[in-house]
Amino acid sequence: MSTTTENGMGRPWNMSREKTYKKTTSSALKGSIQLGIGYTVGNLTSKPDRDVLMQDFYVVESVFLPSEGSNLTPAHHYPDFRFKTYAPLAFRYFRDLFGIKPDDYLYSMVNEPLIELANPGASGSLFYLTSDDEFIIKTVQHKEAKFLQRLLPGYYMNLNQNPRTLLPKFYGLYCIQSGGINIRLVVMNNVLPRSVKMHYKYDLKGSTYKRRASRKEREKASPTYKDLDFQDMHEEGLYFDAETYNNLTKTLQRDCRVLESFKIMDYSLLLGVHVLDQSQREGGESGQAGGDGKRHVGQRVLYSTAMESIQGDGRAAEALTTDDTMGGIPAKTHKEDKLLIFLGIIDILQSYRFIKKLEHSWKALVYDGDSVSVHRPGFYASRFLKFMTTCVFRKTQPLRFSPSKRTRNSIPALKSSSQEILSSQADERKGEDRRDRLGGAHSLASLDGQGTQSIFYTENLTPTLKSTSQALLCLSSGLFKLF
Repeated sequence: MSTTTENGMGRPWNMSREKTYKKTTSSALKGSIQLGIGYTVGNLTSKPDRDVLMQDFYVVESVFLPSEGSNLTPAHHYPDFRFKTYAPLAFRYFRDLFGIKPDDYLYSMVNEPLIELANPGASGSLFYLTSDDEFIIKTVQHKEAKFLQRLLPGYYMNLNQNPRTLLPKFYGLYCIQSGGINIRLVVMNNVLPRSVKMHYKYDLKGSTYKRRASRKEREKASPTYKDLDFQDMHEEGLYFDAETYNNLTKTLQRDCRVLESFKIMDYSLLLGVHVLDQSQREGGESGQAGGDGKRHVGQRVLYSTAMESIQGDGRAAEALTTDDTMGGIPAKTHKEDKLLIFLGIIDILQSYRFIKKLEHSWKALVYDGDSVSVHRPGFYASRFLKFMTTCVFRKTQPLRFSPSKRTRNSIPALKSSSQEILSSQADERKGEDRRDRLGGAHSLASLDGQGTQSIFYTENLTPTLKSTSQALLCLSSGLFKLF
């Protein structure tokens, strides 16, 4: 039976209408995105490079693109629209930091039509992927766009200190205005490449309340599972070698501390699992359906793969991404099944404001308060990190040996990996509490052994005292000072 009929103009009309977002068709939205980014990025290349200033984070540039065209803009067959670009110089710096040249960024965005992706979440956002697999374009709400604008100065400082991060890498913030409607968009890195088949996908928060994929989601060809599903399917977790595990947990710990400092919560870890043995049984086809694997030879985004995001310094870039790993992190199951892991922290544009506090208070009255996903940032970060480092990621234990009596007493007792993470967190909490009592300053401790670093400033809060008696003397005499 035909799914088309004749409309009033005698043209065929598809009964399964094209997806719309805020009364704008998906094709019109994709075309407007490519036109707007093509114009603004091309126009930005004429501006000289310089250091980013504080006022650059609050600049908004706007251009009107009528359908009939103008002296500055090309003609197009979409409705008239205005295209706004937020903090263009700041985002140009971010792209440059990750090795994205303007020509490559333009090629990715406008050379081929954007690919629409399914959204497994409840946000209602639209997701588009560039044809070369490099960038994700997501529609965001007004409050999320405003929050990202406020976040930019601290985000800028954090990227300067730690370009290797699992946090989202934002490459642009835009707004399309047409017919009294505002559609806000953010350009980010792509966590799960289409060129690698993801046998399992998980959205993990570290909570248990409603953290199981729905029946509708499970029926999809490539479902996204949740925390309780992961525990059922990978009861023993995923195993990594000691160096990889330490790099991964350090990166997670640093990123969680950054999110907590910005009072961000309700984020997730997007985890993709590629089973190498299963891929070989399927005939070696690693690419997902619909993925053509095309990539512009000039494009190579730094720190874009999972392995690069956690890798410490001192290794050649060529060693980070090989044909064997395809940018993924090698891992194993407890049954010795070989895996490649792709991951990144997503949905960070949620601050713990009044509405979230109210939501947590209501849910805590009905359910176990510690099990719900909405929580104050400090508790959320601790629970998230504990779940990831004890239930999801585990360290491969070295072969055991029996030391001789002579050396047995000289070997110190070793803590487990999870105890190391949690004990370091406890020490940091005590230090933060002490600093709060002394002056209320907040800083981010470096995990690379380089002292204490702050997103905005650095302070040495603890003077060096040679002995306990000297400390007591200073305290009793009121001479204890902050430096």
